[in-house]
Amino acid sequence: MSPQLAAALAAEEAAIYAYGVVGVRLAEEGEESAARAAEQAHRSRRDYLVGRLDQLKASAAPSPAGYELPFPVTDRAAALKLAIQVEDGVCQAWRPVLPVTTAADRSTALAALTDAAIRATKWRRLAEVSPVTLAFPGRPG
Repeated sequence: MSPQLAAALAAEEAAIYAYGVVGVRLAEEGEESAARAAEQAHRSRRDYLVGRLDQLKASAAPSPAGYELPFPVTDRAAALKLAIQVEDGVCQAWRPVLPVTTAADRSTALAALTDAAIRATKWRRLAEVSPVTLAFPGRPG
């Protein structure tokens, strides 16, 4: 379970970094606050994972000082594209946690995957990307 949790932690840390970039490029009403709320949600998941890995006496790779973004984020369209990509990546990181966990850990993983899928759908809708939902969030395309 700890390698899967460590991978989820890495995705949450990358999401936190990305939302720092995304938020400053969103100017439409409510979008910046939605980005800040998403960043906070990822911070909460990160904190949970750090604590859970500590309980398991497991370690994770240290988070990098910075991340290389997959493309330049210079406007709203690119920011929305990055937000979608980040949330899809978080879904992909949490999905493998489900089969190796039980009880509260599985509930947490399912909630994390669901929350990220919902945020990705909201960002797709704002970006006018179709389809707005994925049939199996977290499943590699």
